[in-house]
Amino acid sequence: MTSKPPIRRFSMLRDFHAADFVTLLNGVAGMGASLAFVRYVAGEGDGSFWLGAALLPVALLMDILDGRVARFRGEASEIGRELDSLADIVSFGVAPAIMGFAVGLRGALDLVCLTIFVACGISRLARYNVTATTLSDESGKVAYFEGMPIPSSLLLASLFAVLFGVGRAHDALPLGSVQVGPAVLHPVALIYLLHGAAMVSKTLRVPKP
Repeated sequence: MTSKPPIRRFSMLRDFHAADFVTLLNGVAGMGASLAFVRYVAGEGDGSFWLGAALLPVALLMDILDGRVARFRGEASEIGRELDSLADIVSFGVAPAIMGFAVGLRGALDLVCLTIFVACGISRLARYNVTATTLSDESGKVAYFEGMPIPSSLLLASLFAVLFGVGRAHDALPLGSVQVGPAVLHPVALIYLLHGAAMVSKTLRVPKP
């Protein structure tokens, strides 16, 4: 009789490549940013908000590095691609949405805008995973993005960080707020809708660096 191979502890993590751990750091930074924004909403002070804002560029740096590490080591894998998408939705979808909530987008229609934005980010990443092969050139590199890549949401984060820094948050948000039936909308929340639409657009093509 042949004996069963011994059970490997933490076998999934042992199978990860170096680039996969860098990708996980992307997601960790995004989760840290989300929690920092929540702490700010809970009354922990402006420092928590700025910590969250500072962690988002860290997530972007990890998102850039993981691909470079994978190419340098020749370790690209299917699980790495899936990890990248899951980390991206945390760092560049959920975290920027929570940031918008933190700066004052808390009306019922604001929440609809933020939710649709995250849904567009999820949809955009799913489409990219499915179409990456068909969009790649002979070398296997994707030549362009269909729609805005989800890390571009850091443009939104930068805008709201500036607004927060100059005292234009909460009741002082630009364009104020409007009552739409029983619901409140801050018109600046529509930026999230526009960015979400840009992410899922099939006609907008963004060259990939």
